Amino acid sequence: MHGSRDSVASLLGGLLDAPLAGEAEVAVCPTFVHLSQALSLCEGSAIAVGGQDCSHMQSGAYTGEVAPAMLADLGCRWVILGHSERRQYHAESDNLVAAKLGAAVAAGIQPILCVGETREQRESGEAESVVASQLQGALHGQPGLAGLVVAYEPVWAIGTGLTASPEQAQDMHAFIRKELDRLKGLEADAVRILYGGSVKAANAAELFAQPDIDGALVGGAALQAADFLAIISAA
Repeated sequence: MHGSRDSVASLLGGLLDAPLAGEAEVAVCPTFVHLSQALSLCEGSAIAVGGQDCSHMQSGAYTGEVAPAMLADLGCRWVILGHSERRQYHAESDNLVAAKLGAAVAAGIQPILCVGETREQRESGEAESVVASQLQGALHGQPGLAGLVVAYEPVWAIGTGLTASPEQAQDMHAFIRKELDRLKGLEADAVRILYGGSVKAANAAELFAQPDIDGALVGGAALQAADFLAIISAA
């Protein structure tokens, strides 16, 4: 929940003025109130736009909600689902995340499914079982998963300055790919798995060098164009 019209214009202006390095795919997911502005600024560019969340319903008497069909109608390509802050502050269950994911796919929006464990769960040895449960809960029985992106965000590394070591991140990413391989109708090797947890220019290249880390879900470092561009360049 960051941003103003001026800051969005400044951030996207900085990104749009710079040649995007290599073949990295770039998307920005601003707040709902800034989506139209972001879409207008990014029109015709290589930068895609997405929402930070969506409803599990396509329409109806759900005051305050935003339907995935509305995001599609605006021109959004992506939507973030199951983010740890949604799970923490809004008590979103795996069942609700699954319903949102199904609704997004039905509306033609590509989901970025977030999974990850808390510090307590990691320290008690539950990290893999928690992530596996989140994956199964959101993805089991989904009718269409082509284009799915999964983001591993260890909750203990979000906004804390702590970062999973490249080896820790790679181990979990490899585990996630193994779990995805168990799901019917999904080609695990084709699923992009992003790392999200205090990613910054200083650690991006080392993270991206890991065989199962396909990109990043960038948080605070994406609020400044120069920092975000350095991460894109590392990718």
